[in-house]
Amino acid sequence: MDINTENNLTEEKIKEDLRYLQLLAQSYPNVAEASYEIINLEAVLNLPKPTEHFISDPHGESEAFNHVLRNASGYVKRKVDEIFGPTLRMTEKQELCTLIYYPEAKLQRIKPTETNMTDFYIITLNQLIRVLREVSSKYTRTKIRQELPEEIGDIIEELLHESHSGVGDKRHQYYNMIVQTIIDTQRADHFIVSICNLIQRLAIDRLHLLGDIFDRGPGAHLIMETLMHYHNFDIVWGNHDINWFGAAAGNRASIANVLRLSLRYGNLATLEDGYGINLLPLATFAMETYKDDPCKLFGVRELTKESQHDKKTNRLIAQMHKAITIIQFKEEAKIINRHPEFGMDNRKLLEGIIFDRGTCLIDGTEYDMLDTFLPTVQGDNPSALTEEEETLMAKLEHSFLTSDKLQRHVQCLLAHGCMYSIANSNLMYHATVPLNADGTLKEVNIDGHTYKGIDLMKKTGHLVREAFNNDTPRERKDYARDYIWYLWCGKDSPLFDKDKMATFERYFIKDKTTYTEKKGYYYQYNDDEKTVDMILDNFGVSGRHRHIINGHTPVKVLKGETPIKAGGKLLVIDGGFSRAYQPETGIAGYTLTFHSRGLDLVQHEPFRSAEDAIQNGSDIKSSTQIVELSSERMYVKDTDKGKVLLAKVEDLKRLLYAYRNGFIKELK
Repeated sequence: MDINTENNLTEEKIKEDLRYLQLLAQSYPNVAEASYEIINLEAVLNLPKPTEHFISDPHGESEAFNHVLRNASGYVKRKVDEIFGPTLRMTEKQELCTLIYYPEAKLQRIKPTETNMTDFYIITLNQLIRVLREVSSKYTRTKIRQELPEEIGDIIEELLHESHSGVGDKRHQYYNMIVQTIIDTQRADHFIVSICNLIQRLAIDRLHLLGDIFDRGPGAHLIMETLMHYHNFDIVWGNHDINWFGAAAGNRASIANVLRLSLRYGNLATLEDGYGINLLPLATFAMETYKDDPCKLFGVRELTKESQHDKKTNRLIAQMHKAITIIQFKEEAKIINRHPEFGMDNRKLLEGIIFDRGTCLIDGTEYDMLDTFLPTVQGDNPSALTEEEETLMAKLEHSFLTSDKLQRHVQCLLAHGCMYSIANSNLMYHATVPLNADGTLKEVNIDGHTYKGIDLMKKTGHLVREAFNNDTPRERKDYARDYIWYLWCGKDSPLFDKDKMATFERYFIKDKTTYTEKKGYYYQYNDDEKTVDMILDNFGVSGRHRHIINGHTPVKVLKGETPIKAGGKLLVIDGGFSRAYQPETGIAGYTLTFHSRGLDLVQHEPFRSAEDAIQNGSDIKSSTQIVELSSERMYVKDTDKGKVLLAKVEDLKRLLYAYRNGFIKELK
């Protein structure tokens, strides 16, 4: 025991903690076991800090998202370069990296053309073991052993920790015999796949996902399935995730909005194949209601192969798109009427249409409309659903509420997510913290009380959970569902933070000046170091190197924008995974890695496809910018986890003192 610890312990202090120490003694019943745990924890505390991975706004681009996970934002490639340097040609290193990313598929491509599979297996297994040895250096043997496949774990461990001095060394012969026997027993493929998966697993210790899994891309459900099986991750919810939360909770405005956005991008895969949402009632209604309408303003924005359809299908999607858009405006008007405190009366724009003049009155100004064929908008009560629309929405609501996979995915988001997160002096949220014109934290009224900063984030997060809590009273649950919708488009929402969402104007109004959505003051101050420090202080984030990390806003590199703000204290890592943003941003996303040496910001170019990567060894072209380089290497003891482990070490030292001084009796 450290002499300072022992000197600071007194009989009174031990007696004060005796009940806790007796509970701790149930896990460590004697001096030996408590001592061994201290030794183990001290070893862990002095390992280099494992790598954290930050990703934001995948927007349903599952192939690109999964590839970035597999290559750890270029971390695996950098390790391969460091290990093999000039001893391997560039093409050989590319092939090895591709094998690590996609082991099963790559092996199937290699076998038909490889003339000597035995040599391939020997070379490849040795190369992979070297890579595994490097990426596992930040973990204890116990930790690595826990991650090894049970049936072959002992053999991989022998290879991983084998040390030999040269070709003539007997241990070297032993090592080679293991490799040869793996090949002779036709288990080489299995070992290669297992080692590659383990390299991916150990390259990144924890994934931080900063929201917007959903929207645009066709594979949001595939991203969620990946996360359901990912080893260690947390999520902060994005505005598009909140939209799907509302739909999954049965909020009809959110349901209509989710459908509208999916139809806009021709993304039927997530709805039908992913979540089994029955779109037949919507299709039937739309074909009948808009059979004589070309629906030109509602054409599909084709971004991917999955969103490309034939002319007949595109026509049907446009009709469905228009039908659900009008229903969305009606359902939103219902919420606005239920909650005047939301201050959104000016967004009931169906009520401003003047059909005989083909115009719409918005905030006191009359604007020409691009389309006035709205057969379901009734003159006396334009925001009321027709009988057919009411029947349709009841069916759609049922479809969302009974989608087992959607509900499981939402539960995953609830279990691993919240409105904000703090890890190792990094504050993470998706979009903003609402601010006043002078840069101070804005007070937002929710249910008769005001909240700002961290309290606002906590309150909104609590409301989201209330919508899915079976013990929440019905009236309260209805309010929570409506507030989820407000989080999507309300001016004081930390996930929106604009004066309005100009959806109606973008569809129907000819004057493009009405499309402008004025951003909140956060965007004026997020490059101000004092304001960023104020936000960090409010959230209780301390540390010499502390940061805010958020996504939400694509960084327009083509226009000279930078993701590094406030003197490096705020980082925006949404560069545009979504193909819809790439022509505007010029890139395909930012990610961030935080390792024992510091923070690396990685800028990615557009990803072609997993098929191209497997076939041609192509990778996402990435460039790395060092945001912050630590003068001293960080260790586990310098992390949040380290603080917890250090506290446990001190507790165990008190337990040892209690054993050795007779306060607690040992059990042998």
